[in-house]
Amino acid sequence: MHKKYLVLTLMCAFCFLGCNTREANHSHDHAHHSDHHTHSHETNSNDSYLGAYTLKDDTYGTQTVVTIKRNKRIMKTNALPNHDTGTFPNTGNPNRISAQNRTYEFPMNPVYTGQPKWVREPGVAINGVKFEPGTAEVVVCDTGENYRVEALQDVIDLGLDFNHAHVQPTGAYHYHGSPTSVIKDLDTGEDLIHIGFAHDGFPIYYSKSGKYKPSYKLLDGNRAGEDCTYSNPHNTVDISVGGHHDGTYGSDFEFVEGSGDLDECNGITIDDQYIYMVTEEFPYVSRCLMGEVEEQGPQRPQGQSGNRRDRRPSFDDLLSMMDTNGDKKISREEAKGPLSEQFDKIDANKDGFLSKAELEKAGRQGGPPPRRRG
Repeated sequence: MHKKYLVLTLMCAFCFLGCNTREANHSHDHAHHSDHHTHSHETNSNDSYLGAYTLKDDTYGTQTVVTIKRNKRIMKTNALPNHDTGTFPNTGNPNRISAQNRTYEFPMNPVYTGQPKWVREPGVAINGVKFEPGTAEVVVCDTGENYRVEALQDVIDLGLDFNHAHVQPTGAYHYHGSPTSVIKDLDTGEDLIHIGFAHDGFPIYYSKSGKYKPSYKLLDGNRAGEDCTYSNPHNTVDISVGGHHDGTYGSDFEFVEGSGDLDECNGITIDDQYIYMVTEEFPYVSRCLMGEVEEQGPQRPQGQSGNRRDRRPSFDDLLSMMDTNGDKKISREEAKGPLSEQFDKIDANKDGFLSKAELEKAGRQGGPPPRRRG
């Protein structure tokens, strides 16, 4: 099996654990180049954000300044949205929006590799609010299966507002899907709206007409799993995962090359420029990047999503969940879910146990690619 699928398995096991100045006044209610998929399209008219700019809004407290230095786009922001949001805290999201003080650097001359690289945070909107499409919410089954919950679903209330966004425990407001208010504010009448920057330097757009379709499809058949639960710091609830793949979980989808207009990172080449698209269909926002990008590593403050920490668990975390006999190893019998299925791939010395070194080695090989067929 290809190495990248081994890493996908490991990550699934981790999931088991759990110079323009613009000022505005609004009301507020909270306290390269590819060989495939090439199209032609009219030029978008909000190109002022492709250079240096300052975006400040006294009503919302937004402060985002972008400068261009040494072939880098440098964004300094407090990550406060410059638009109305839902009410936070709310029933599904107990957190309150607060300033973040972040600095991002994007290459001005991005390099397209054509090799998808999984990222937790693919990019940042023009206003300094990050895109983070995935969640840390996991449904765990006693029979070994675990399912990463999508943000946009109807089974578990994660408190998303009308911008497909909510707040992390750190106070970071972030988008899981199309940022409705950003799109509305930047709409100049053209179909394509430039709404942000990916960390590899390529721009992020939204198509009002939805003409560019993702290449992800729901899997056939039904999910497996019995006695499944979802837990957060406040309670634990029983969840039935049986039935057909309906999009509640990320594993309900697979990438089918050529079935849509966009590649597996939701990207496309238009007028000889590679761009990412935010779509109303899965994956909504890209889960991977096609350009050269530096390792993101832990975010400061450490990223969190919804009500659970969104971090890569340590070896000790895995031991606490799976090491039932206390020998500081994970045996074949103790391994659960996808970790069990790929046990032999991770067990490099074939001793029948997964050690800290073996798990860390697999984790260093990169993040999971989208599941694909085609």
